[in-house]
Amino acid sequence: MILIGQYDSPFVRRVGIALRLYGLPFEHRPWSVFGDADAIRALNPLMRVPTLVLDDGFVLTDSHMILDHLDGLVPEAAALFPRAEPARHRVLKITTLATGLAEKAVSLFYERRLHDVTSPVWEARCALQIGSVLDALEGDLAARTGPFWFDALTHADIACACALRFVQAAHPGLWTAQRHPRLAKHAAMMEQTAAFSEIHQEFNAPAGATSRQSP
Repeated sequence: MILIGQYDSPFVRRVGIALRLYGLPFEHRPWSVFGDADAIRALNPLMRVPTLVLDDGFVLTDSHMILDHLDGLVPEAAALFPRAEPARHRVLKITTLATGLAEKAVSLFYERRLHDVTSPVWEARCALQIGSVLDALEGDLAARTGPFWFDALTHADIACACALRFVQAAHPGLWTAQRHPRLAKHAAMMEQTAAFSEIHQEFNAPAGATSRQSP
């Protein structure tokens, strides 16, 4: 398999971490959606990452679709999304909040990065959504007693830590550990694991995305 995209993307990173945790061999091509747009478009007409090329040449083009496929390659007990209810939809809820958080953080970054004049309404809305999700995740985590969100490591843990890392890197000062100490502790624990340490890249603005206004 070939994983396309840079690990400073929370979406690419969560796929890379899952691949590593599952012990599935893959080649990583750290292509940029700006600098390598033509190469990505040849595989994915949406020109976005992550893109995963399977061994038979079939291309998957969305992080949730990719993870659903990878989960099907491992035994049920090892899958990071539970297959039985109600555990499945509970993990999916936290994961969806985390990926939504990442999406809003990415949207806010590009609003500030690509436009000469940004929309105050859009900026405020994104910031409100980001803060609201962080508050919700902090509150949910307060009810947990173990090291992970649920009984064992799941995609929820991975998605939350990857999203939080992106928010910290792309929007300094927007999030503080003092406001969400449980999230900070959880993310720090995840970042210390072998998979997170290996599947890691310092944040860099995409090549070709000219900076007009600092995020």
